[in-house]
Amino acid sequence: MTFLENITSPADVKALTDAECQVLTKEIRDHLITTVAGTGGHLGPNLGVVELSTALHRVFDSPTDTILFDVGHQSYVHKLLTGRYAEFGTLRQRGGLSGYPSRAESEHDVIENSHASAALSWADGIAKAHQLKGETERYVVVVIGDGALTGGMAWEALNNIAADQSQPPRKLIIVVNDNGRSYAPTVGGFARHLDSLRTNSSYERILTWGKERLQQSGPPGRAAYSAMHGVKRGIKDMVAAPQTGMFDELGIKYLGPVDGHDLEIMERTLQRAKSYDQGPVIVHALTQKGRGFAPALEDEADQFHAVGVIDPVTGKAQPSTSTSWTSVFGNEIVEVARRRKDIVAITAAMLIPVGLQKFAEEFPDRVFDVGIAEQHAVASAAGLSYGGLHPVVCLYATFLNRAFDQLLMDVALHKQGVTFVLDRAGVTGPDGASHHGIWDMAMLQIVPDLQLAAPRDATRLAEEFHEAVEVADAPTVVRFSRGSVGTDIDAIRRTSDGVDVLVEVPAGMPRDVLIVSVGALADRALQVAEELRRSGIGATVVDPRWVLPVPDSVLEGGKKHALVAVIEDGVKIGGIGSQIRQDLRDDDSRTGVLELGVPDEFLPHGTRDEILEYAGLSVPSMVEKIVHMLPEDIARRVARTSTTAV
Repeated sequence: MTFLENITSPADVKALTDAECQVLTKEIRDHLITTVAGTGGHLGPNLGVVELSTALHRVFDSPTDTILFDVGHQSYVHKLLTGRYAEFGTLRQRGGLSGYPSRAESEHDVIENSHASAALSWADGIAKAHQLKGETERYVVVVIGDGALTGGMAWEALNNIAADQSQPPRKLIIVVNDNGRSYAPTVGGFARHLDSLRTNSSYERILTWGKERLQQSGPPGRAAYSAMHGVKRGIKDMVAAPQTGMFDELGIKYLGPVDGHDLEIMERTLQRAKSYDQGPVIVHALTQKGRGFAPALEDEADQFHAVGVIDPVTGKAQPSTSTSWTSVFGNEIVEVARRRKDIVAITAAMLIPVGLQKFAEEFPDRVFDVGIAEQHAVASAAGLSYGGLHPVVCLYATFLNRAFDQLLMDVALHKQGVTFVLDRAGVTGPDGASHHGIWDMAMLQIVPDLQLAAPRDATRLAEEFHEAVEVADAPTVVRFSRGSVGTDIDAIRRTSDGVDVLVEVPAGMPRDVLIVSVGALADRALQVAEELRRSGIGATVVDPRWVLPVPDSVLEGGKKHALVAVIEDGVKIGGIGSQIRQDLRDDDSRTGVLELGVPDEFLPHGTRDEILEYAGLSVPSMVEKIVHMLPEDIARRVARTSTTAV
């Protein structure tokens, strides 16, 4: 058996010799590559923290000492070192290991959410709790990437951590995992500060000197050993007398920068941080995203930040024959920007994932990557709009939650024309609870004057985006799903207020059910209508296109049917169905409304189809619920028809 297979807890890691640990780190890298190649996941970030995570578990005593990750996608090595080797092949699969820390999996996991920049606040609170409870020997250790430190919340926490003067001092250690990247290269003034520490420090000079000595020493031997010994001795001296910089001025002890891939150096530095008893300590570790996997290192875009199923040797993915929602949007915003010079784009450290790469290549002066700072992105967009431009803010749907106040009070209140493009809206799949984009529609429907579009296919995405950027005095939102966009679904006709009718009740059948299809679930809505028709139930299917505010023709159509069934991949509490129910009630209509949406709970991870089935949005489940909700007279008619048919 390998060393990795024998790891059942961090105690097993501590029991290894230094030489055995070197073998262990290679085993971990090999296992990460072969496993994640088969499951998909965050490969690059985890290859970069192998030695760092191993050193943490050799120096600290989890779970007595709390180890936090910001963000949790860099926790795969931590999972392997805390006894989850046997289950690692189930990573991100339905019923298997989460791609983030999970309390259900292990007592060693704490923060489950995958939204960056929050861990320092958690650490501040946990350390205060330890202190107030008299647990003065327990450490709190945070591993935070340089990308996560672009978020304002991290700096709010750092400000409070630095200001603490309590006695005895809290045992709080912040490990900055500095690889110069978040998803793509890290942006902003703080990134430049870290870069200056990285390139202008004694660390860089010592490594340069060591490399020169190695080059001069010829074949491996005593001279080479002497050179490397000198490098390590120099770094140890530097750690013992850390530099003065921004962190020292904040009142936080700073150690580094140190080589995050030198296990011995990492352990010594963490031990020194642990022995410091005057307050919080920052350990600045330099790491390389994708370390040990040549295809990742050669990938300039994101160094295999997140991958699907790939070849474990070449890193090549299976060629896709389908078109993604993201790529459709990416092409469309370029087309619009060519005609309109006022179009600018903003993203929060996600330029490539939200489809802005082509835009950035063609219009580099018109795209703004603000780092992991969604609040700033949206308030800045309000300013851009006031200045005479039309900003397009591109985010994952789940991350809009972080900037709701700015959307409400800075954009909507001031009637600024800002378009929000929400990628990965609805049920997204294997990234789990905090990545599902299921809250946006419920959250946004309370924003006055906001208009929200949910395209069902590529043609409607292009069409609705064009319409969105024409609105100059209110926020507009275009939301779309993850993955393949599928084939176009043409309408039979379009109403005067822009609602597409996809299916009409066949001649001779009563109007029993109006199915309101929201976004990418239109294909399922059509299947539901067909199943109802076979049972003798007349169903009309409409796609509002713009689901907020609810179009009048949808409400008028609802009054002509016995039941309105709203199919949406957002939470049904406060969702589009709830809004239609309220609007019909306000219009004195007694038509019943069935909300076929996502339950009010945190959804697990799995494929999109698996989670939609779990949420009750499979075609058989929706048909059953509709039939159950039909008024008694229709139910009796259907029962008679079925009996006659038999």
